[in-house]
Formats: sequence, C-alpha cells, structure tokens
Amino acid sequence: MASEQMAEGSGGRAAEDSGAQDPAARPLDAIDRDILQMLQKDGRASIRSVAERVHVSRANAYARINRLIDDGVIRGFGARVDHERAGQGASAYITLKIVQNSWRTVRDQLRRMPEAAHIALVSGDFDVLILVHTRDNRALRELVLTKLQAIPEVLSTRTLLVFEEETLDAGSPDA
Repeated sequence: MASEQMAEGSGGRAAEDSGAQDPAARPLDAIDRDILQMLQKDGRASIRSVAERVHVSRANAYARINRLIDDGVIRGFGARVDHERAGQGASAYITLKIVQNSWRTVRDQLRRMPEAAHIALVSGDFDVLILVHTRDNRALRELVLTKLQAIPEVLSTRTLLVFEEETLDAGSPDA
C-alpha cells in the first residue's frame, strides 16, 4: 500500500453504489482486527509501527492492509475534525420522510451537499437520517428550507439541533 493510497481517502463518504452484489467478505483474524483498530485510532500509522504493534513482518502488515483495502473493509483514510473550530458551529440531525422508492435519487442529491456528514436510510417514523454541520443556525435554516425541502421527493423534514457532541475513537478504553 503506497503512502499515496493511505493519504487518499473517502473523506467519510461511502463508495459509489455499483448496484452489483458484493462478494462474501473474507473472515478477519485477530491480527486483521488489531490492524483495523490501530488504523482507526491513527490512520497515519506507518507500516513499520503497525507491523511492530501486531507482531508481524512489515511485508505481512503491508499485504494485510492492502487486502483489507482491496476487500473494501478499509474504505479510506481521513481526518477527525473539530467542526466548531473549523467554523461549523451548528450541527443537527435532520430526519426526512421521502416518496416511496426514491432513496437512491434522494441519496444522490444529499451526497452533493457539502454540509452532509452522514446519510442513512433507516426504519421507523421517518426514512432518512442526515447529520449536517453548518456555519451557524442561519446557514442551517437555509439548508433545510431552500435545499432539503426543494428536493421533490422529500415530503417532510424534522430538525434536531445538536447541543454537544463527541466522536468516539474506535479502540479507546472509553469507546
């Protein structure tokens, strides 16, 4: 795995939906799980440090990481951002009710919104859950009223303001 490959990343966005069924995932052993845990904590960890930590050769660690990437287990590498310090002081979860069978159309439009950090099709009283980060409440209002509600397949929205949030680091004792 070249360092360029590690530096590139999905930026948190899911890979494009090809419509094809993914092949069955290969089982992960304890070393693979340790590598994943380590890279979730520090995506910039060197092959050498990964190999030392999981007690395998650098070549073995390199091959395992490449296999995890090729198999789609690792979808990318990115930075954990403090949204408030990055000028995005307002965060909200927004629920959407959408027209039946319009998920792919709505998802494609939501993916193009830079404010969207997470998009999920869910079950229950609403159909879609979106996590967004905006500059302030005025920008959040504009997002909901002029962008989301302008999508023809969106029947209704509900906005839940986030007052405080914490991202749990994978593998940390508190997670």
